[in-house]
Amino acid sequence: MKDKKYYPWLVVVLLSGVAFLNYMDRQMLSTMRYAMSEDIIEVATSYTGPWGWGALMAAFMWIYGLMSPVSGAIADRLNRKWLIVGSLFVWSAVTFLMGYVDTYKELYALRAIMGFSEALYIPAALSLIADIHSGKTRSMAIGIHMTGLYLGQIAGGFGSIFSSKLEWQNVFLLCGLIGMVYAIVLILFISDPGRDKSSKTVTSSVAQPSVLKSIMLVFSNMAFWAVLFVFTTLSMPGWATKNWLPELLANVINSNWNINLSEAMNYAGPIAVISLAGASFIGAMIGGKLSDKWVQTNVKGRVYTSCIGLALIVPSLIFMGLGNSLFAVVVAILCFGIGYGFFDTNNMPILCQFIPSNQRATAYGFINMAGVLGGAAITTLLGNLSLGVGFALLGGVTVLSLFIQITMLRPKTVNME
Repeated sequence: MKDKKYYPWLVVVLLSGVAFLNYMDRQMLSTMRYAMSEDIIEVATSYTGPWGWGALMAAFMWIYGLMSPVSGAIADRLNRKWLIVGSLFVWSAVTFLMGYVDTYKELYALRAIMGFSEALYIPAALSLIADIHSGKTRSMAIGIHMTGLYLGQIAGGFGSIFSSKLEWQNVFLLCGLIGMVYAIVLILFISDPGRDKSSKTVTSSVAQPSVLKSIMLVFSNMAFWAVLFVFTTLSMPGWATKNWLPELLANVINSNWNINLSEAMNYAGPIAVISLAGASFIGAMIGGKLSDKWVQTNVKGRVYTSCIGLALIVPSLIFMGLGNSLFAVVVAILCFGIGYGFFDTNNMPILCQFIPSNQRATAYGFINMAGVLGGAAITTLLGNLSLGVGFALLGGVTVLSLFIQITMLRPKTVNME
């Protein structure tokens, strides 16, 4: 099967399913707060100290972020198929076990383990897709993979509704079981062309340097630092919307419709996640196609496509944070999602223009770490600040990122060998 013409796209579709489960399992917790608070008292408070909702959400992110460089180095050296399969199975098992927790400490520990296991997935998956797809289809392939993340966000956004119908424990049990079964499916249908012993395809003829040498080569590349900065600063509003947008929107609904916050969250979760993820899906599809075409005539096409996304994000964050009407906030969410889709689908393809294939997962691991730790910091900070003001301030930070990307990212080739 791996010799068939359709196989590279089959891998993308299958990994999109993994991406779906990746984000659904982590996202649904953010909308199930009120349902879980009836059984676990600490979940009821947003306090960001040793216990509370902010600390619980941040636990995943700190572990996930710190593990990312390790995951990247591993993904550059081992068979990425088994990393992906193992990662999926473990985090799905963790999700399953969440259905049996009855204390905050148990939930906190499992959330941290989920961060450890999920960190292995993204560097391995993105570097595998980048190797399988050429420059002519790379952004589109990664964009399709990203749609799995967005659809997973949408499914996760219904966590509050599912938990009200099935009980929150049963939601975790069902989702975990689905993931463990899907891991078995992956074993049968995907492979790592350059690293399977039976494969005749070699991804790169360049010898693999040591871990320390790889890190030194990546860190000596100035373009890497520019991508690192832009990714980190854009990850902050990205994670802020994932973790706090339902809460922000619930406050807007509460003031517009004069209903209590618990009921408002039943509307806010689906509206926030569907609007954001649906718009990101559209942005990724348009941005991926535009980038793949533009880069054929202009080597900076991917950079320019990403910059269009950043330009959309700036006003969106300001209106999202300071808007008073539900209509204005939802329109801002839609614009943010489209802009983020443009940006998100081009991160790895842009990195491929500056980093050779045998160092990409390592580079992405460090970039992912910086982005997630920045997201963890902003998630914790927003637990103590006004959400509206915090979102608006993030728009100002994005202006600096746009300037850095335009001035510092000057690729010379479509694909660095």
